[in-house]
Amino acid sequence: MQIDLSGKHAIITGSTAGIGFAIAQGLAKAGADVVITGRTQARVDGAITALKKDTPNAKVEVVAADLGTAEGCQTLIKQQPSADILINNVGIFGPQDFFDVDDATWQQFFDINIMSAVRLSRHYAQGMRERDWGRIQFISSESGINIPGEMVHYGMTKSALLSFSRGLAKVLSGTQVTVNAILPGPTRSEGVLKMIGEMAEKEGISQQEMEERFVKENRPSSIIQRLATPEEVASMSVYAASPQASATTGAALRVEGGIVDTLT
Repeated sequence: MQIDLSGKHAIITGSTAGIGFAIAQGLAKAGADVVITGRTQARVDGAITALKKDTPNAKVEVVAADLGTAEGCQTLIKQQPSADILINNVGIFGPQDFFDVDDATWQQFFDINIMSAVRLSRHYAQGMRERDWGRIQFISSESGINIPGEMVHYGMTKSALLSFSRGLAKVLSGTQVTVNAILPGPTRSEGVLKMIGEMAEKEGISQQEMEERFVKENRPSSIIQRLATPEEVASMSVYAASPQASATTGAALRVEGGIVDTLT
């Protein structure tokens, strides 16, 4: 299968590292013009340098904005008023005892993980519908189905993205605009590796040993029995963005190594 996204303009939120960056790389290699976003100019500048090093001919633009705010979303929209592909990837996570999660933290997770996707999809989907072609994706998580007890606040936001994705697909029914959710499992992203590194240091073991223990203890139903790579998740995203995926919409596409032990 040869995926050609030449001439398509793609915005990937939260794409200076990890899964978002890998998706930007994958879309750029498929020929799309990509827009990398991050909260600071230094982060987006570093990302564009890394992407150009990997894919010298890539057409890349950057926008520095805090997409967890309405103002930040408007900054992105003003600088990039139109898109053919929107990847709603920006998000935060972190384990915390349920009884210690205060209202401000719940609101922060809601604003960044959910409202950024709502605000941007509401804008960009209109142009896609008018042009009768587009791809919208929500990077959810297996935690949206398999809610972790240590991250109830995070799991809630990822469940909400599944509902939003399915509903928006119905709103755009009868068009050539597809809407899908991507469900990674634990992935070797910057944030996850930092978390596991801190756990390894606390336990006095190696990073590799901690990764193996983390999967066995926290995701024992994993079939691959390891962390996925950002590139493995990105491959699913690139396919879902392709012309070949025109009949795939309203779906929850799993890239979680078989953690969720259900048939559908």
